[in-house]
Order: sequence, then C-alpha cells, then structure tokens
Amino acid sequence: MKNVPDTPLGVMYKAHIELILDKNVEALLDQYTDDALLISSFMKKPVVYRGRDQLREHMQGILGIDGLETEIIFWAETEDPQTLMITEQISMRTADGVANMRFADSWVLRDGKIAIHFAGMVQHPDGSLA
Repeated sequence: MKNVPDTPLGVMYKAHIELILDKNVEALLDQYTDDALLISSFMKKPVVYRGRDQLREHMQGILGIDGLETEIIFWAETEDPQTLMITEQISMRTADGVANMRFADSWVLRDGKIAIHFAGMVQHPDGSLA
C-alpha cells in the first residue's frame, strides 16, 4: 500500500486491504453496518448490494485475488460526517493473469462503520474507461 495517510480512516483503509489480502470476508463485513449499501460499477453497469448477505455475495470476488497492490492517487476525508473519497491504482493477479485497474472508492460511515460504499471502477483491466 502506497500513499495511505496516518489518520483514523487511513488505519481503517489499511485494515480493509489487509482483510482482502487475507481473504477474510466475514471480518471485512464487520467493517460495514448491517444495513450497508454498496453500489458497484465493476461489471460496467451499476449493481446495488444491500445488507450483509448481498455484500457477502459481492465480496466472494476477493477469493480469486492474489498479489493485490494499491497506490492511493487521491485521498480526501471528512470528520463530521465521517466520509472518505479516494482513487487508487490497483494491480492484482487473478486466474486470468495480472490485472491493472484504477478504482474510485467513496465511503460514508455511521458509528465508525461503512454505511454507504461507492465502489467505482474508473479504468477496467481491459484498459477501457468507465
């Protein structure tokens, strides 16, 4: 992980990535509220996941990730309300080989947990832009 600030949300982000690397879906889900909403553009169309069971379904994708490397390109956070907005350069290995992407993630937290997560793909592994 590169360019992650030493802030409370920086610590949470680092833990988030470590849980992905560890493929620990249940602990990752514990970072979210029970009624969390995640909007993903990974499939080149919006997919909405609501609640723990649907988020678990979305997070099954991390089981196929190896060698995840992240570099923060843009980082912004607020304290009240607690929010995070980042863009990341991502590299990982999957069954299909090495994938390079750019993500744009935003979190809105409630009581220290992610209540809303915009999981945006800015540049897909095939090089196309979102």
